[in-house]
Amino acid sequence: MTRKKRRLYIVLSGVAVLGLAAALILSSFQDSLVFFHSPTDLAEKPVPAGRTFRLGGLVEEGSYVKEGIDIKFSVTDTANSVKVTFQGLVPDLFREGQGVVAEGQLNEDGVFVASNVLAKHDENYMPPEVADSLKKAGTWQGKEAD
Repeated sequence: MTRKKRRLYIVLSGVAVLGLAAALILSSFQDSLVFFHSPTDLAEKPVPAGRTFRLGGLVEEGSYVKEGIDIKFSVTDTANSVKVTFQGLVPDLFREGQGVVAEGQLNEDGVFVASNVLAKHDENYMPPEVADSLKKAGTWQGKEAD
């Protein structure tokens, strides 16, 4: 085997090892990434059942029902809405008409099963993802950020 061939094999094996390492890193990121969607995004392009993502919007007026630790409500961006179920305690500032971000998965019936619910922390704050989706839907009524 000549030097040139040996060098070529070493370089090619190095490139293959780097490619394999990059593929493993990217596949591990894919499992831990959590994307944000609004109800309109879900209506336009549904997310497969069982994939974890964040759903954001406003808690729809008249949709909040609490039965023990089971909580049901709808998240809306005023154009579309998604039914949400959650087991546990919601934040103190959680109420109808307020911004909310829920993390979880869609089930086979199209109901979002939340594992975590986040509410805004004061009257002037709305999660940026929720504000952007409301602006995109043309229903934003808040102050413009500086």
